Parts: sequence; C-alpha cells; structure tokens
Amino acid sequence: MSQLRTVQVLGGGSAGSSAHVRSLAAGLVARGVHVTVCAPAELDHAHDYSGTGAGFAPVPRRGDPVSVAALRTACLMADVVHAHGAHAAVRAALALGGTRIPLVVTWHARAHAEGARSRLVRLMERRAARAAAVVLGTTSDLVDRARRRGARDARLAPVSAPVPRLSDAAHAGKARAEIGAVERPLILACGSLVPHHGYGTLLDAARLWRELDPAPLLVIVGEGRERSALQRRIRNEALPVRLLGDRDDRTELLAAADLTVLCSSWEARSVQAQEALRLGVPLVATAVGGVPELVGDAAELVPYGNAEALARAVARLLGDPPRREEMTAAGLAQAASWPTEDDTIAQVLSVYDELTQPPTVARVR
Repeated sequence: MSQLRTVQVLGGGSAGSSAHVRSLAAGLVARGVHVTVCAPAELDHAHDYSGTGAGFAPVPRRGDPVSVAALRTACLMADVVHAHGAHAAVRAALALGGTRIPLVVTWHARAHAEGARSRLVRLMERRAARAAAVVLGTTSDLVDRARRRGARDARLAPVSAPVPRLSDAAHAGKARAEIGAVERPLILACGSLVPHHGYGTLLDAARLWRELDPAPLLVIVGEGRERSALQRRIRNEALPVRLLGDRDDRTELLAAADLTVLCSSWEARSVQAQEALRLGVPLVATAVGGVPELVGDAAELVPYGNAEALARAVARLLGDPPRREEMTAAGLAQAASWPTEDDTIAQVLSVYDELTQPPTVARVR
C-alpha cells in the first residue's frame, strides 16, 4: 500500500489546538503517515512542527487568493486534509474546491462573538460543517453544534492535551518566592486577557477573599487587550493580584499553586483544567461548555459570572486542607480516565482510513 498523505491546517491556532496538532503530527509520522502542517510561520516557531518529522508549509491566516492558492498547492497531493477550527476549515474548503480530497474538521472550541460578527461566525461554522466529510467535536455540545450547522457526519472525539512535564521540580519553591507567595496561599489562573475568560469576575472575587488571613495571592499568566483595564483595577482597588504576562514556566507555576481557577464563559476541553488535574492541583471552575464533562466530580464547579460563589468556593478550599487532598486524588483518578494521546491519534487515523480506503465488496459465490 502507498503511504498515506495528510495535510493538517491551522488558522490562528489556540494553545490547545496548536499543541494537539503537534501531538497528532508526531504520532502520525511515527505510524508511517506523511504529514504536512500548514499554519502561520510563527506557530512553527512556537510549536516546532518540523521537529516532529512533518513537513511545514507557512500559510498566513488569511482568506485572500494568494494565501488560498498557497494552501491549495500544499493540499493537492494529500489523501485527506484535516482542518482545525472553523476558520481553518473554510480556508481549506476553498483550497480544495473542485477536488475529491476529503476534508476532516476538528472543532476544538467555539468562537466568541456578539452582534453582527456573531452572524458571520454562524455562517462560517455552517460552511465549515457542510464542507467536511467528517466533523470531530471535542465535546458533546460541539458535536451537537456541528449537527445544527448542517454537518453530514459529526462525531465525539475528545482531544487529550499533552501530559505536562516539569522541567525543574525545585522551581516551585523558587517561583513562589519570586512572586511573593512564600507564607500565603497562591491561586493561579491562565489564559489570554480577553473578556470571555471572565477576569473581571475573578477580580471581584479577589476583592472578597482579600479579607482572609493570610490573604491569598492571585497570579494570572497570559497577555491580551484587557491588560491595561485589569491592571488599573488592581491598582485602584489594591487587589492582591499580579499579572505575570506570558511565561515559559507556566507548568511549574501551576504545580506550585495551592489552587487554580478557571472563570471562562465557555470552554471545551480546557488545557488548564487538564494540566491542573494531572498535576494534582485543586481546581475551581465555571460549569460551562465541556468543563463538567471533562472534570466530573474532581473539581469545584460554580456558575459563570458569580463572584460570590467563586470567592466562597476558594475560601472554603483554602480553609480545608483535607478536602484539597481529596480533590488531588480525585483529579488524578479523573485524568487517568481520559483518552491518551495514542488513543486520540488512533481515532483520527481510523477516520482517515475510513475516508481513503475503497469499500470492501463482498464476493458473490
């Protein structure tokens, strides 16, 4: 049999989808598949797709004719094209127009948009869903969403984030000392500083729990357009919060935390939640999207936008070390139930085989 050839297409690439494509590329290459990753050049610098043994074709995150033509050139020799996210799927569908190459689309998350832009997002999702031979949704509600948008074949395909690896076990104590949390609880939040991550609510909660003794320190890892507004609130209200920006040692900081919080208005299979449970760090999260399905009973869930409920959950856990130990054990058990990277790669490869292998014809006697 000839070698299977696949092209993986990324648009902007969230942290979760970008990491997934690297894991998928490495696993497919190890199984003898020829893989090319098409993505903006900066994503290869960040995730080293070339280092997996895959080819890399830099394609800007644009839908102009030049970018689509470059994507079409990369895809023409593929047996199957796999786009990650609705934006990448629409561009891949344009590039594949007039060919018989099957398109697989993984929906890792949903776009956050309001007003006129929400209508454009809906149209983009509909086009992506209808262009795909198979849509793989990382959560049940994404599968349902794809079906509502007209997908012919939508399937649940939970994506496992790569297992976090600590580069330096001694870094935890150093990190706490560096950020001023040696003799006080440390709470960590991760993610870009954008409205749907709920940092306004998180600061409201921090204002409530600063009355605790000792007052916990909240650190937020990430950058984004809300930094100035958040920093202004932290300064004006004297909140026990530090914005750390982007950090290379995010995993070590997470391992050093007493608690981690996830306050988004919607998440699929949150990388932060997966890493927290795998590292044994108690998690307080909003009960939105795929979070309850992901964490089960291994996290404290609170309503989105409810600062009082969030503050109460955090204060309760900080005052109850035995409960935190129970959550650590429950988190490790829950993480053990998730599909592995090998499971994820095997499922994707089975879809490719299904779309590229000729149907078996029963022999007539």
